Amino acid sequence: MRQTLDPPLDPDAYAFVQRVRVRFAETDAMGVAHHGSYLPWLEEARVGYLRTAGHPYTEVRAGGHDIAVVECHVRYRASAVFEDELAVHCLVAPPTRATFEIAYLVRRGDEAVATAVTVHAFVESATGRPLRPPDWVRDISTPLP
Repeated sequence: MRQTLDPPLDPDAYAFVQRVRVRFAETDAMGVAHHGSYLPWLEEARVGYLRTAGHPYTEVRAGGHDIAVVECHVRYRASAVFEDELAVHCLVAPPTRATFEIAYLVRRGDEAVATAVTVHAFVESATGRPLRPPDWVRDISTPLP
């Protein structure tokens, strides 16, 4: 397991927030957002953050690289339901030699609905060979205590 982050519950600790709304198709027979629905919300926030930070994923890919998800950990803290407006906060932690982590806080109003961490590796698109994360990953990262 590569995860080392413990996602903060304080939204002020995060550098970016993406708003999402729970769609009917994302709910299960109980009317609750299906656990698998959270992963696209995390991805939407992650891609939005990279775009806002000046590193849109389309440019990463055009440069011959991909950012692979090598681990994903989600802690569900409360149920989200159809039409809930959620704020998905995210921050990039300083990279290691081979990977970097992104922490997430999913909130409905003042309530934490979920916390999550994704672990990523930079790879060459053509070969899948792992690469060191580029310097800009460190530049957009948030130092953690």
